[in-house]
Amino acid sequence: MLTRLLLTLITVFAAPALAEPLPANFIEYDEGFASSGQPTPEQLATLAEQGFERIVYLAFSDHKGSLEGLDRHAENAGLEFVQIPVVWDAPSASDYQLFSAVMQASSDRSTLVHCQVNYRASAFSFLHRVVNLGVPVAQAKADMNKVWTPTAEWNAFIFTVLDEHDIDAQCDGCDWTPWEPKR
Repeated sequence: MLTRLLLTLITVFAAPALAEPLPANFIEYDEGFASSGQPTPEQLATLAEQGFERIVYLAFSDHKGSLEGLDRHAENAGLEFVQIPVVWDAPSASDYQLFSAVMQASSDRSTLVHCQVNYRASAFSFLHRVVNLGVPVAQAKADMNKVWTPTAEWNAFIFTVLDEHDIDAQCDGCDWTPWEPKR
């Protein structure tokens, strides 16, 4: 009996503390723009309560770890939902062009860009901040590196987009040595 009571108390009082209020690898770049890993339905509701209006998802709906019915969960939370399926090992300049158009179409909408762990999202956010918002490469790179160091494929993608906009990727403190994931 005492054990059951203790377990009940632990569940009631500890469970809310264990729940993450924000998605994994959440980075807020400014008041209206952030990126993260996959949010839960509860985190989507929290994000809406915090003023986010739009979710941009940069992966396929059947990607490992993706939230089933993500679009419906976003809608239920009162969030606009946009999905741009980006192939993990082959991001393209056309993916970025679509993303950029979405971001610029409603630039006043508070937006969370996400994928599973914030690798795709932080890279696209890096590009959006540098190309469209005028953030210095070094500052945007430092923010992206809080989450990950891009692989060779992702560096090539980033360099291609920057080159298309006549932006030099090289800067003081920018180390573009690619991450080599363990296979």
